[in-house]
Amino acid sequence: METTELLKKVRHIEIRARGLSQNIFAGQYHSAFKGRGMAFSEVREYQYGDDLRDIDWNVTARYNRPYVKIFEEERELTVMLLIDVSNSLTFGTSTMTKRDMVAEIAATLAFSAIQNNDKIGVIFFSDEIEKFIPPKKGRKHILFIIREILSFEPKSKGTDIDMALRYMTNAIKKRCTAFLLSDFVDQSDYKQALRIANRKHDIVAIQVYDKMSTRLLPVGLMKLHDPETGEDVWMDTSSKNVRDCYSKWWNDRQTEMYNAFRQSKVDNVSVSTDDDYVKSLLQLFQQRK
Repeated sequence: METTELLKKVRHIEIRARGLSQNIFAGQYHSAFKGRGMAFSEVREYQYGDDLRDIDWNVTARYNRPYVKIFEEERELTVMLLIDVSNSLTFGTSTMTKRDMVAEIAATLAFSAIQNNDKIGVIFFSDEIEKFIPPKKGRKHILFIIREILSFEPKSKGTDIDMALRYMTNAIKKRCTAFLLSDFVDQSDYKQALRIANRKHDIVAIQVYDKMSTRLLPVGLMKLHDPETGEDVWMDTSSKNVRDCYSKWWNDRQTEMYNAFRQSKVDNVSVSTDDDYVKSLLQLFQQRK
């Protein structure tokens, strides 16, 4: 991607994502992703109804009347974006590819995080760890992340979610909120890694898919190309049996994915490339309240 074209795209995504995070997600994001706990703020005189366990006995003794401690939520979070950059995300039959949509969702989440004073970092992965950007704050850092999301060229073509989750679990020592953005086209078994990661961190899975991948249209003989392995397969889509087998394969794969999320207690949402991802994210945020 040329520099001028990249800068235009970065600016477009920045304007859209910043607007969404300010106008739509501001309160929703804050309440959906809690801070690490409560921090002491100040003391004030006891009022009827206050919890007796919050009485500050040292201050109470000093002033000879009861005072209570006031706590505030510690808002600062560390947010990690685990972004799948495998070749299967280059597919798209609507207005954008799966990778384009992942970029917009990631940018929107990044701006939402930064407005809440959260640190944000990124792990780009294929079937290897392609790049790790440590969590930081600030607009300059966010714009660097968005540029990387738009222009990053992976070395490998495949997908290994299990490996990416294990890497994050080991690399990020303190509890974080991690958004796993992928189409989940993966032959590896990532259930155990997902369960372990979600015990240590707060994992949120966002599947991006293209509706054309969910079914075969009866258009006769068709060559299907696997962008990760490079293999080509010819299918006679005029055959109802072939179309039914393909639909069953897709539904079985989706069921297995959702079962992995449910068993690991991972919040999740699936978004099609021709869907309104804003609506889907808001529904996800509402579920977490």
